[in-house]
Amino acid sequence: QVQLEESGGGSVQVGGSLSLSCAASGRTFDRYAMGWLRQAPGKDREFVASVSWSGDNTWYADSVKDRFTINRDNAKSMVYLQMSSLKPEDTAVYYCTTDGVEFRERLVDFEYWGQGTQVTVSS
Repeated sequence: QVQLEESGGGSVQVGGSLSLSCAASGRTFDRYAMGWLRQAPGKDREFVASVSWSGDNTWYADSVKDRFTINRDNAKSMVYLQMSSLKPEDTAVYYCTTDGVEFRERLVDFEYWGQGTQVTVSS
């Protein structure tokens, strides 16, 4: 079983920063693309960011470009999401996710999910 555990969520003020972490276990970490999704109350789950299996490429939703940064540490089997200049629209539960197919550059399948971590941005 692949298990993903998010941490680092909390409450911050508008314009603040927050870093999320995701610990992965259950399979060879560095063979799979990783990413983050989020879901705000009453809204659909949306893509936030992803990093390729190789770590050489990243993708971001337009709404978070230049504010969020995704990176991975294969030695620790960890994925991170650094968030800055936070807005109220960023308030959501953030989920760590990984693909079900090896060696993909761009995250496609969202095969496995963590339990999520709440991020609340207030003014």
